[in-house]
Amino acid sequence: MIVCLCNALTDTKLNEAVAQGARRPRDVYAACDCKAQCGTCTRMILSMIREAQDAPAANPAGLP
Repeated sequence: MIVCLCNALTDTKLNEAVAQGARRPRDVYAACDCKAQCGTCTRMILSMIREAQDAPAANPAGLP
């Protein structure tokens, strides 16, 4: 799914950036070799970052 229309960034691309250590929206843009344009996607990117950070805490043993 396209999350950032201005830069044509998909959720897959953004999730990869977060998995590689991006912890702020600007880190995600940098990992994708672009910059924020209109900023509409910033909230979604921040939400994705927070979900990724919360995931290990919700399941510390890594159990399904």
